[in-house]
Amino acid sequence: FRVLQEQFAKHVDWYGPQKMAHTVVPAWYDRPGYVKAMADLIQKELDSFTPQELSMATDPTKPPRHVLFSAHGVPRSYIDAGDPYQTQIERCVAAIQQQLPGPEQGVQIHLSYQSRVGPIEWLRPYTDDVLPELGEAGVKNLVVVPISFVSEHIETLEEIDIEYRELAEESGIVNWRRCPALNTDLAFIDDMADMVVDALNEPAQTVTEACVANNCGDVQLEGTTTIEEIQAAGVGGVGAEADLIARRLLLREKERINGRVAILGVLATLLFELLSGQPLTHLFEGLL
Repeated sequence: FRVLQEQFAKHVDWYGPQKMAHTVVPAWYDRPGYVKAMADLIQKELDSFTPQELSMATDPTKPPRHVLFSAHGVPRSYIDAGDPYQTQIERCVAAIQQQLPGPEQGVQIHLSYQSRVGPIEWLRPYTDDVLPELGEAGVKNLVVVPISFVSEHIETLEEIDIEYRELAEESGIVNWRRCPALNTDLAFIDDMADMVVDALNEPAQTVTEACVANNCGDVQLEGTTTIEEIQAAGVGGVGAEADLIARRLLLREKERINGRVAILGVLATLLFELLSGQPLTHLFEGLL
C-alpha cells in the first residue's frame, strides 16, 4: 500500500481526482469464504493419513496428526513499526483452526514463519527450527500449510516441498503432507469475486487510508460520493498524511538497514566459499 500510495502521489495526472475513482480492500484474511476454502483443503490432507500411518505416533497421549501453518516471514522491525501482518496471520490461523478437528479429535495446530533472509531478526518461530522440534517431540504425521501464499511458486514448490520436507524427514517426521495453495480453487475464487462486489457497495477507501489503517489499526471511514472525495478523503479528515509520512520514513530507514545487512551476509558467505572451496554449511556438519 505504501508503494502504491507513493505512485498515486507522483502521478496525479494519471490517478488524480479527475482521472480515476478507486477503492481499496485493505485485508481479507478473515473472510469466511477464504477461511472455509483453506479449511477444506487442509481437511483433505488430514483425512489422507492411513490407519497404519496414524499408528506410528509414538505417544498415545498426544494427537497423532499435526498441522503446521508456515507463513511468509517479515523482519521483526516491520511489526515493531506498526505493521499488522503478524496479528492478521494469527487471527487467520485461529479462524481456520475453528473449522478443523481439535486435540480431542486427534489434531494439533502449530504456526511458524519461513523465507527469512540475512542475519537480522525476523518473525519467530522459524519453520526450520520448528520442524526439528516437532520431530524430537515424536511427531510422525504432519500437514504443512503455506498459509500466506495463495498460489504455487518457489517458496512452496522448492522451499517447502524440497528443503523443509528433507529437514522434516531427517528429524523423524516420516509421513509428510503438504496442503496445496488455493490457486484456482472454486470456493476461493468465488469469495474473491464476492469481495469485489462487497467493496463496490461499501464506502470507498483510498490507498492513503488503507496505508494508514494497516499501520495504525482500525479506522472509521466516512462515506464518499464523488470522485474528488474518493481521491482526497483522509482518515478522520485530519492528520492522516502527517502520520503516514512519519511511519513511511521509519520503515524506509529500517528497510535500508535490513537490506544492507542482508547483502553483507550474502557477500560474506560467497567470500567464505570462494576462499575455502567448501559450502558454508560444512561448518555446521559436526553440530548436526
